[in-house]
This record gives sequence, C-alpha cells and structure tokens, in this order.
Amino acid sequence: MPTAAPTAPAAGRTDRLPPYSEEAERGVLGAALLDPDRVIDLCIENNLGTEAFYTPTHRVLFDLLVKMREQNRAIDLLTMSQRLKDLGLLEQAGGAAYVEQLVESTPTAAHAEYYIDIVRQKFLLRCVIDRCRESIDSCYYGEENADAILDKAEQSLFDVSDYQRRAMTPWPAVIKGTMTHIEQIMTERRDITGVPTGFVDFDRITHGLQAGDMIIIAARPSMGKTSLALNIAENVALGDVADHVRRPVAVFSLEMSTDQLARRMLCSRANVSASNLTGSYLNAANHAQLVQAAAPLSKAPLYVDDTAGLSAVELRARARRLKKRFGIELIVVDYLQMMNFPQFSREGRQRETQAISGAMKAMAKELRVPVIVLSQLSRAPETRDKNAVPKLSDLRDSGSIEQDADVVALLRRPCKYPEDPEAHDQTLAILDIAKHRNGQCREIRLNFIGELTKFETRQEGVDAANYAPSSGGVG
Repeated sequence: MPTAAPTAPAAGRTDRLPPYSEEAERGVLGAALLDPDRVIDLCIENNLGTEAFYTPTHRVLFDLLVKMREQNRAIDLLTMSQRLKDLGLLEQAGGAAYVEQLVESTPTAAHAEYYIDIVRQKFLLRCVIDRCRESIDSCYYGEENADAILDKAEQSLFDVSDYQRRAMTPWPAVIKGTMTHIEQIMTERRDITGVPTGFVDFDRITHGLQAGDMIIIAARPSMGKTSLALNIAENVALGDVADHVRRPVAVFSLEMSTDQLARRMLCSRANVSASNLTGSYLNAANHAQLVQAAAPLSKAPLYVDDTAGLSAVELRARARRLKKRFGIELIVVDYLQMMNFPQFSREGRQRETQAISGAMKAMAKELRVPVIVLSQLSRAPETRDKNAVPKLSDLRDSGSIEQDADVVALLRRPCKYPEDPEAHDQTLAILDIAKHRNGQCREIRLNFIGELTKFETRQEGVDAANYAPSSGGVG
C-alpha cells in the first residue's frame, strides 16, 4: 500500500498563551527586594532585561529596580513603594499591597538564580516563537526569494542566542589553559601557532593567522590585493605551508566570478601567463603545465561563493553553514566595500561600513577562524606625497575598520609611482603591517609577478625578473 501523505499542519492556534512563568517572575522580583545587590547583579550577569518579563506589571517593577540600583538608591519594600508613588507608577505596578505580597510570597533570596533561569528560558522560547512567526509571515507575504528569507531566518534565530548566558571562565582555569598552550608550543617547538600563509616573513611576524582574528589587507586599485588573498587561500588549501597540512578555505568573491578566480589560480600555479589563454598563444607546453596544475587544485578543499551584492547578514549565515559542513579554517572576503547592510543603509555609507566591519569581526569570533577581509584605500596616499605611501587613516569609508581589525596590512607596489626611489624594481611589493594587536609592526617585502598574478617570498639580492613567463610558459 502506498504511504499516506503527511497531513498538513494545523492552522495557527489563537488560544495558546506564550510561554511564561508568573511565579518565577514574582520570585525574581521578591528576591530582588530581599537582597537587591546580589540579585539585580545576577540578573544583569545573566543578560536578563526588562523585556524578559511577560507580565506588564512585572516589567514596570523590574525596570524601576534596575534604575534604582544604577542610581545607588537604597532598595527595600518601603523605598520601592515610595519611589513608585513619586513617579506615579504605583497603580501600574499593581499597588502597594501587590508589592508587599511579592516579598511575603518569596521565602528566601537564596534561590534567585533558579528563578532567574526559569524567566530567561521562557523569554528565549518567546523570542524563538516571534522569530519563527516573522519568518512565516515573510514566506506568505514577503517579496524576497526563498534563499534570502532562509538567510534572514537563520540569522534571526542566531541573534536569539545573544541572550544566552555566557558564564565567565574562572581565572585559575584561564591561566591553566594558557599554560597548557604554552607548554604545547615548547614541546612541539612550533613558531607558527595559527594558520600559516605560506609567506615566510608574514608568518614569522604574525605566527600565522590566529583563530578569531580579522585581518585587513588594504590597497589602492590594481595593487594586487585580490591576488595576494588568493595566493594565501591556495597555499592554505593545498598545504603549501610550513606544516604541509591542507585546510578547508571559504572564499566569498563579491567582485570576480568563480571562473575568473579559477583561471587566476591555474595560471599562477602553472606559471602560465593569463594572456596566453587564447587560441593563438596557447601551446602544448602551456597546456601540459595547466593540466599538471589542475590536478591538485581540483582536489583542494576550496569553497568559493561568487554571489554578487551579498549583505553582511547573508555572508555570515553562509559562512556558518560552510563551517558546520566542511570545517572551514580560513575565510577570505573580497571585498568589504562591495558588501551591504540594509538595516543601516539609510544612515549613510560610513555607518553602514561600520556595521559591516563589526559583523565580519563578530563572524571571526563566532566561528573561531581567521577572516581575511580585503578593503579599498582612499585617494589620500596619492594626494599626500609622491610615493603614495598609505596610512591606517586611509582606510576607506570608516575608521571602524581600523578599530575592529586585529591585523591591518597595507599593500603597495613602488613601480606604480615613477618618483618612488624603488620604482625601477618591477617585481617589488611592500606589505606594511601597520597594525598588529598582538605583535610587532613592520614592512614585508615580496615579489609580485604581474603576468601570473602571483606573490612570492622575496629573497633579497635575487632579481625576480627571471620569473617572468614567456609565450612558452615557465617550467
């Protein structure tokens, strides 16, 4: 017999009350009146706000208790009742008899944490219901496509977790964990404690890309910031790094298509100029090199999303799914100014950029992976001096990028500016680590082979011009 089709869900019921516990709410308020210093501080530590109370009367009382605590006022049954009278809130709070009953019905303040947890749990359930209801309304009446609705639904549910209690780790446990990590470094004799990039000097300074860090690579257009980020992603995914370990990498390319990125990587790895990829220039030697390069690249744990116009919320939701599914260990975003944040778009581009930057840093902390974010620089370097040496203040659209970032690397190529003393060196690229929250700041000198869109560690005294590809490719 055929399996019966699942029945449609019942129509939304209107006779159900949202989850709440009047007894627990009364217990929190009564305990706060009995032991205000401890209980109100417990509420704040557990992220319990006025909105967590379902009963309007209780919201009025709790809001006043918190304000009296902030104002260092004495809190007890008498002072609370008098303050309600002074503010004309006594009737909204249920009257003096109700306030007195709160204290009488609370046997002890010792169980305050238990009452607080019940109120918090019920509040979280109501939040989930509200977010789900909003998602249902979007499905029925929204004008967005299903993918956008799914991303927003996922993000809205994730936002509920911000209300979750985050207990502080005891200080002895913090010290013990740190010492364990230090002893592990001593035992393994590792200089790199994060994700190695494959660029020796960069890894020596940063000790690798650290989990939870946001790394900004900023430059003026056509300096090669996308190429540098792709080279790092390729090195990490293919294991062309110090420990030779392959790590899954997610690349969000808001400017270039997946095909363009793949072509760049193939040409870079094969040492074949991209200009050779036409019928008249591509020869058997080029083809053999490309085939050889394609084999390892095709097996690399690289996950590229080239969706244009992604919002910060959508990107974060997709990154979360990639992390859960593939165990991503590095995220590359190309580039920040191409993103948007609709909730802040009406407040101006500077405020929107600030929100985007904050979202990228929050994503790094949430997923516990390093996030490389590319950023444009303003025109200020070119108008300030003939060498166009960039500064942190040149980060485009918002100073919050500098504040949020753990590492800021400013990329420039002297050959782009004829008056620069090193303009004759066509391969020189300078990566200035202008901010490093946990280490030193200094310049790193790299080789950039333009035809291959490829960066390499620079050996001083070695002319990198011999890397330039010919029509027959480079072996």
